Amino acid sequence: MVNVIGLGYIGLPTALMLAAHGVEVVGTDYNEELVETLNAGRTTFKEDGLDSLFARAVEAGIRFTTEYQPCDAYIVSVPTPYDRESKKIDAGYVVAAVESVLDVARSGAVVVVESTVSPGTIDRFVRPAVEARGLVCGRDVHLAHAPERIIPGNMVRELMSNDRTVGADDPAVGQKVASLYASFCQGEITVTDIRTAEMTKVVENTFRDVNIAFANELAKICRSDGMDVREIIRIANKHPRVNILSPGPGVGGHCISVDPWFLVGDYPELARLIRNARETNDSMPDFVLSRAADIMAECGIADVSKVGIYGLTYKEDVDDVRESPTLQMLDSMRRHLAAGACRVYDPWVERDVAPNQVHSMDEFLDGLEMAIVMVGHSQVKGKPELFGDRVLLDTRDVMGSGGNVYKL
Repeated sequence: MVNVIGLGYIGLPTALMLAAHGVEVVGTDYNEELVETLNAGRTTFKEDGLDSLFARAVEAGIRFTTEYQPCDAYIVSVPTPYDRESKKIDAGYVVAAVESVLDVARSGAVVVVESTVSPGTIDRFVRPAVEARGLVCGRDVHLAHAPERIIPGNMVRELMSNDRTVGADDPAVGQKVASLYASFCQGEITVTDIRTAEMTKVVENTFRDVNIAFANELAKICRSDGMDVREIIRIANKHPRVNILSPGPGVGGHCISVDPWFLVGDYPELARLIRNARETNDSMPDFVLSRAADIMAECGIADVSKVGIYGLTYKEDVDDVRESPTLQMLDSMRRHLAAGACRVYDPWVERDVAPNQVHSMDEFLDGLEMAIVMVGHSQVKGKPELFGDRVLLDTRDVMGSGGNVYKL
């Protein structure tokens, strides 16, 4: 039996996938409401294919509880935030989960940390927690790290198709963990040491963040001198060894916007490019506000309440608002005394997460003179006519061209 600890965006799909492929699974989460929802037969977030996977897992016998289970294998998938001052990882959730596991684990159990962590986290925080119990790593408890490589909106497919990495102290334990994931993973599973596995995952997301920052910085340079950044990128990308990404309103989600800070926090004197990239991407919501103010002045729009913000999630066609550029922008507006002035709408976000949020397109558009499109949901992508003759600031370049469509 496998006890999956943490039933959020990563832990729940992992638990369901294992159960649906013949592994006996119990999912554990401290959130009683979440567990009750799952036991009532409902998933807790929107994701393509998740409901059908849930049905298969329930039919196979998966159970959900707030209690940790005595067993031989655990997968820990809990949050790993970072301290916004020091930029260092807060490993508290991981350590607390591991300590709870140790209360009930059988001798020789394998504890797989699936949460993304900074390089050395298991050595600095998890291993000492094991040893503080008088247990010996490699004998009483076996530690491993198997970071995920999936993205909201395509989680179910990527869980099966993407390559994976497993880090372990003992290669034999690594192969045992790899065999567990191979129950559903069709990609290549690489077995290495724990620290390499930790570093690899953070490096992957940092690479993407740095490349996004280049595009965003290029957008700022071009805007300052009246050049079309997308035309420049289109032409530059005709070079066989150039692949510049598209600029946007910022970087969200719990991976790309967080993981690079782990390296900055641990290597402050070395990770200078990484820090600059993070600061560039974090500055984009303010850049959007500045651009919106310029467009309002150009179009004679003086009343901020006539401006609406479309999109609250961090990417298109998901309900995930973690580290959302829109929420970052609204926070900046609050600091500048404009809290709640703009109407906000996102078809994927049913609960209220922002001031002045509405829950229908008609209500959103009523009386608006300008809309800032922060997310390219399928609802509006390529459909500027949905906004009528209103002025549009298209931060994602998804609305096409036209006299009332402005770009970053």
